[in-house]
Amino acid sequence: MKLKRGIQLITAAILLIGVAAYIVYAICWAAEERDPEAICTSVELNIEQNQHSGFITPATIEQTLRTANIYPAGRNMADISTRAIEAELQKNDFVEDVTCYKTANRKVHIDITQRTPVIYILKADGNGYYVDRNGKIIQKTTYPVNMPVATGKITQRYAQKCLSRLGNYIVGNDFWNNQIEQLYVSTNSDGEYTIDIIPRIGTGIIKLGTIANYEKKLSRLRTFYEKAVPTIGWNKYTTIDLAYDGQIICKKQKKK
Repeated sequence: MKLKRGIQLITAAILLIGVAAYIVYAICWAAEERDPEAICTSVELNIEQNQHSGFITPATIEQTLRTANIYPAGRNMADISTRAIEAELQKNDFVEDVTCYKTANRKVHIDITQRTPVIYILKADGNGYYVDRNGKIIQKTTYPVNMPVATGKITQRYAQKCLSRLGNYIVGNDFWNNQIEQLYVSTNSDGEYTIDIIPRIGTGIIKLGTIANYEKKLSRLRTFYEKAVPTIGWNKYTTIDLAYDGQIICKKQKKK
């Protein structure tokens, strides 16, 4: 019982010290907020990076906030609105989430999560847009395209609901991200959307068919690549058809 009572007293003491420390911090922070001399000394910017990020840079964030006349550095801490900063940065299509907060050392922290584009839709008129992993449309920027490009008969709905899933699968898989360069979308006699894949290596076109069961289809193709291609080479066939369940139908190059 004495041991248990001792542990309870120690726990209570630790909690009391924690509460007291928080109160002191809050008092100091409130006093600094009211201090007319409390000037923001710096902005700590953290931009989450991934293999397909790079659309947002510290320079673009600073320029955005300066254009809106809300860049924190050099301003009085009491005059800085973290909500205004978050709202302004959320206007950027490539920002998925942003959190802005102040610290007691007169700094403003901005944490940004970028959207992850997984496919670029190139329209017939030469314009285009990105689609991210969640199916959100991101308008074209000057950033170079380094992911699969889709062309052909593509509605925004199909891009968001279907191509975003396929694109996410491709860019998330090193093998397919290195193999697939372009997707061409058309419709069959039943009015269904079908996809042809243009690989980075070889001259053959890969007919995926509809997007249904695309993971199984690509799995069959990978097995074919690993077992057959080392023997026959990349340029043996003009088309590799994956549209039929459990089959791979290949059409050979014509001999010259």
